[in-house]
Amino acid sequence: MRMIFVNLPVKDLKASRAFFAALGFTFNEQFSDDTAACTVISDNIFVMLLTEPKFRDFITGEISDARKGTEVITALSASSRAECDDMLAKALAGGAKPWKPALDYGFMYGISFQDLDGHVWEFMWMDQEAAQQQAS
Repeated sequence: MRMIFVNLPVKDLKASRAFFAALGFTFNEQFSDDTAACTVISDNIFVMLLTEPKFRDFITGEISDARKGTEVITALSASSRAECDDMLAKALAGGAKPWKPALDYGFMYGISFQDLDGHVWEFMWMDQEAAQQQAS
C-alpha cells in the first residue's frame, strides 16, 4: 500500500491546526509536537503542517510565499456536491480565502480555497458513471 505525506510550511501552527480541525480532520499525535502537526486526511493520506523553521530542515533554497504564487494545488475527492460546499463554508468560516469560482460541469463539481498560509485546496466530486458516458 502506498501512502502520501504532503509537507506544508505554516506560519502559526496552532492556528493552522485549529483551521484543519474545523474542517473535520484529525491529527496523529504520535507525529505531532510544537513544530509539526500530522493531519490525517484518510488512512493513506497525511498532511504534515510544519513550522517554517522545521520545514527549512527538509529543503534547500527558500520557502515559497503561497500568497504571491501558486506552488501546488492539493485536490481531494468528495462524496457529494454538498460535501464540497460544506467544506468551502467551513474553510471560509475558519479564515480561508476563496480561490476560484466553483467548477460545475454537471458530472463533476468542485470548489477551491486558500488556507491560512495561502496554500490552495480543492474538493472535487465526480459522478463516475456520467463521466464515463461523457468520454464515450
